[in-house]
Amino acid sequence: MDSTARHTCLKLQIAAAGNQPIFVKGTWFDTHFDLSITDGLHAWVCHATEEEVKERAALWDQPVAEYIELAERYLGFQQAGSVYGFADAGDDCKRLSWTFEKEGMKLEWRWKCQPSPDTQKTTSGILDFLMDSNIRLSEEVVRKTQSFDRLKVEAEKCIAQSEKFNNEKIEFESAIYAKFLSVLNSKKAKLRGLRDQLSKQETAGKLQLEEEDSHSTDKTESYSGSDDETSEEKPEKNVSSTSKDVPAATSRGRKRVARR
Repeated sequence: MDSTARHTCLKLQIAAAGNQPIFVKGTWFDTHFDLSITDGLHAWVCHATEEEVKERAALWDQPVAEYIELAERYLGFQQAGSVYGFADAGDDCKRLSWTFEKEGMKLEWRWKCQPSPDTQKTTSGILDFLMDSNIRLSEEVVRKTQSFDRLKVEAEKCIAQSEKFNNEKIEFESAIYAKFLSVLNSKKAKLRGLRDQLSKQETAGKLQLEEEDSHSTDKTESYSGSDDETSEEKPEKNVSSTSKDVPAATSRGRKRVARR
């Protein structure tokens, strides 16, 4: 049973007691718990048995495990909004109480604490637990600090390596870009040369076509001119032949008349 125990220690500032601090050490099991309380001068104890916890849990319609978990939460760490009390209960007894909300209702749990049969032992037990906890926390802080320092060194190495890789990447990209730009400019120059050469060829071809067109036009005009002259000369021959035929016919007619 002790191997499964969980331990907490809470420092409470009780407003009703003039903010006089008390220390509440809890030892938690699955079905019951023990409390040890001291204000530095006096000490009290509370042994919540399995039967008492089961009865309280049934009173609040809760499973025992849920009741233990809720009590451990409020007595392990001081909860904001909860009102804690440590009032006299007669016969040197004290009543430890705390409030919580459930389903919109503000509820209060109370446990009666008996005076410790050995105040010095109870108080020293709480102080020993606090000292051990402080040592464990100090060791944990040292381990965390060392781990943090190692992580910091590794992070600095990673940052330096990342910067180195970044610089190499920039240099590589610059070199590649310079080579690409050189190739691109060379290709552009070749393309401009080819374009100029093509433009010259097109210009020469157009001039040649224009010359050929002009020669063919001259030939066509000369040919058309000879046809016109020929056409103009032919009517003259016809006219002359007609004029020759007319006297001949007349003379023939005269000869016929004479013969008669």
